Amino acid sequence: MEEPLVLDTLAQEESDIFDNAAGTDPAALFAAAYRTFAGPVQGYLKARGLDDPEAVTQDVFMAFYPRIGNLTGGLQGAKSLLFSIAHARMVDYYRRLERRPQLTPYDPQHDGRTTPSAEDHAVELTGGAAAMLEGLSEEHQEVLALRVVADLSIEQVAAIMGKSAGAIKQLQRRALQNLKAQTLKRNQANHE
Repeated sequence: MEEPLVLDTLAQEESDIFDNAAGTDPAALFAAAYRTFAGPVQGYLKARGLDDPEAVTQDVFMAFYPRIGNLTGGLQGAKSLLFSIAHARMVDYYRRLERRPQLTPYDPQHDGRTTPSAEDHAVELTGGAAAMLEGLSEEHQEVLALRVVADLSIEQVAAIMGKSAGAIKQLQRRALQNLKAQTLKRNQANHE
C-alpha cells in the first residue's frame, strides 16, 4: 500500500516552513504543526476512547513545543513526534483509569424513567469510529487507530508500538478482516 503524499493534505507554505526549519521561529513551526495535525491527533485520541480528547490534544502540543528546537525529519518528523506523544498520553490515561476506584454500576431497576432520553438516542446514532473499533482486540484497535485515523506509515506505527513493520502489516490485515466480519454481522442483524 502506497503512502499518500503529505502535500495532498497540507498547504504548500506550511510544508515549506518545515523544510526550511533552520533558523525559523519556533512559534511559526508550532503554528504550522498545530494547524496541520491538531485534527488528526484529536481524532486519534477520540477513536482510542479518551474522555476528553480536546484537552489531551492540547497536552500533546504543549509537550511538543519545547521539543521543536531538536526536531529533525521535517514534517514527517513532527508528525511522528506528535503521534508518539499522543500515544504516550493515551497510555497514561488508561493507566490512571485502571488505578481509579470502581464506581457503583448503574441499576436500571432503580431508574424511574420509562423511555430513553433523546440524548441517549443521539449518542447511539453517532458512535463513529470508536463504536466500530469496540469489538476488536486492543492491539487491533491500536493499529487501526494509528494507521487509519492518525494516517501514520507502517514504520511509524511499528516504532510507536514497539513491533516490526511485518508484525504491523499482519496486525493491520487481521484487524481489517475482523472489522469486516463484525460489520457484516451487524448489518445482517440490523436487516433481520
